[in-house]
Amino acid sequence: MENERRRTPRYSFSGTAEIIADSPNASATATVRELSLRGCRLDMKNSFPVNVPVTVKISAAGELFQSKGRIIYLHPGISAGVTFLAIEPQSRAVLRRWLDAAGKDTKHPRPDGHRIKE
Repeated sequence: MENERRRTPRYSFSGTAEIIADSPNASATATVRELSLRGCRLDMKNSFPVNVPVTVKISAAGELFQSKGRIIYLHPGISAGVTFLAIEPQSRAVLRRWLDAAGKDTKHPRPDGHRIKE
């Protein structure tokens, strides 16, 4: 199951993402709903097929995160999962700040890695 494969906790998150397919050069926008050290879940109507290499740019709280990634799952017309593959140190620092803040906003870890907000 997908939840059993998670190696890091995911947190609820709200941000805007631009996803750019490496080939062909196409892009889409999305809302980031969940975030972890290894990837994110995006709400998006139009996505790219599974395994497509992408560049992900996420903006929130006046900061920008960017990483190479790959689409790892797809719920057509609803959401897509992206794994981060190459994160530069500056973007990694932004990601850690966001996750630290998200972790402080949550309580009660669940066995599947999700957190429940109080």
